[in-house]
Order: sequence, then structure tokens, then C-alpha cells
Amino acid sequence: MGHDHSHDHTHGANKKILMISFIIITAFMIVEVIGGFVTNSLALLSDAGHMLSDSISLGVGFAAFVMGEKVANYSKTYGYKRFEILAAVFNGAALIGISLYIFFEAYKRFVNPPEVASAGMLIIATIGLIVNIVVAVVMMRGGDTEENLNLRAAFLHVLGDLLGSVGAIIAALLIMLFGFGWADPLASVLVALLVLISGWRVTKDAVHVLMEGTPKSVELDDIIQTIEALPEIVDIHDLHVWSITSGENALSCHAVVDGSLSVNESQQLLETIEHKLEHKGIGHVTIQMESRDHQHVDSLLCQNEQESGPSPGHSH
Repeated sequence: MGHDHSHDHTHGANKKILMISFIIITAFMIVEVIGGFVTNSLALLSDAGHMLSDSISLGVGFAAFVMGEKVANYSKTYGYKRFEILAAVFNGAALIGISLYIFFEAYKRFVNPPEVASAGMLIIATIGLIVNIVVAVVMMRGGDTEENLNLRAAFLHVLGDLLGSVGAIIAALLIMLFGFGWADPLASVLVALLVLISGWRVTKDAVHVLMEGTPKSVELDDIIQTIEALPEIVDIHDLHVWSITSGENALSCHAVVDGSLSVNESQQLLETIEHKLEHKGIGHVTIQMESRDHQHVDSLLCQNEQESGPSPGHSH
């Protein structure tokens, strides 16, 4: 229960952080759009477009946390917690798309450098930098930007925009002081590379969760040894470890036990295993107990093992 309470607390904090970030970013985006039209500055309007992508990603991320709170039902027995991972895939793909668009725009600007309103660009970029620093600090201090994929994806959007603001400030100064028109697209390319790498990593991690891969925080050999170290356990097989969503890991396996165990002893053994695995970061545990005489050997993993050699799901 302690694990679930901790997860609920983190979930609530992450949701609140995303809502605050969404409001700040969206408010500044509106200011930037108005400023762009008033000063007739294309630089400000394009930066507002980048902020719009941040605003959308934060909005989608917030919606994912709200969806994740919906209770489980017969149709969705795990509830809607995976919606957070879908949001992370969306955000990761959006980061990749944004970076490719920046590359395309930068190419056009290298070929045909436009007139840039450098003074206005410098002022707005400086304000943008301050806004993004505030949002990034709020996210880092109040949210789980390491383990929660959804919040991490949104955080990387903000970080990309922060770096974009730094690049825009440097480019504006180079244009103002030396007339280097190429500084604007060059700064864009450097930021786009960082955004592309971030987007790729988030998308890859989210797809790994959707494919029910072994969580990165879980050491499978350590899990097997932890269970098999108990004297009552003879063997385990058909082992599966996966993530339901960020920070929520599940395990299922078949455990061959000494046939002389009573019902109470079996129950105590299950509770011992659950307690040990909770400290290994696994909150949902399902174990099917089997005696040596009635052990289940026709599972898919066992068949695969006979055909292609040992697999992580089976131990001897």
C-alpha cells in the first residue's frame, strides 16, 4: 500500500506541475504572438510557433495525467494509466518533427538570409529565456522528470525551448554587433540537433514500455535470484516483468514449491516475495504456485526454450 500511496502522491505532484507549466507557457505564447504582429517581426512569430508546440505538448501531457486517474473497468482492467505513455510517444514524435522542420527552415535561411529585427528578437528571446528557466526549475523541483516519461517528454520540450532562447539571444547579438545574418539559422540547427536526440530517446523509451519490455530500473537476474533464494522455492519459470506506466512495474511467474507447504505457509511465502519485490521496484506481483508433481510445463516460454535454448523466463 505504501508503494501505491507514494505513486499517487508523485502522480498528483506531476499533474500539478504540468498544469502550472502549461498556463505559464501558453500565457507567454499569447504575449509573443501579439508582440510579433505589433512589431511585424517574423522572428517573434516563428518563436511563438515553437512555444505553441510546447503549449500543446504540455496540454496533452496534462490530459494524460487526468485520463490516467480514470478508474479501471471491465474494458480497461488496468485503467487508463498507459495513456501517459501514449502522450510520451506523441511528445517524442512531436520533438522529432519540430527538429526536422527547424532544419528545413534553417536551410532556407542559409540560402536566402532574411532581414531580422534583431532588437525585438533580443528582447523577446531574453523574456522567453527567463520564462523557460522558471518553468524548467518548477518542473525539476516539483515533478519526477527522471522516472515519469510523460513529464520528462514535456520537460525536454521546455529545455529545447530554453536552449532555443539562448541561441536566439546569441544570434541577435551577433546580428546587431557584426551583421552576421547566418548566426540565426546556425543557432537553430544546433538547437534542432539537441531536440532531435531528446525526441528520439523519449520515443524509444515510451515504445519500450508499450512493447512491455523489461523496465530499465529492474535487473532480471537479481529478481530471479531474490525469488529462488527462498528455501521453499524449487524453481521458477514463465517469468514476465513489464511496466504498466512510468514508475509502476508488474511481475508474473510460475513458482514450483515444495508440495508439503500448507495453505497458510503458501500465503506467507507469497507475502514474503511481494515484500522483497516491492523493494526492487515491483508493486504488482502475480505468482502461480505449483507443486513438483503438477508443475505447468507447456507455457510459451518453455516451448521456445526447447526450440531455441534458455530464455530469461526460465531457470534451472
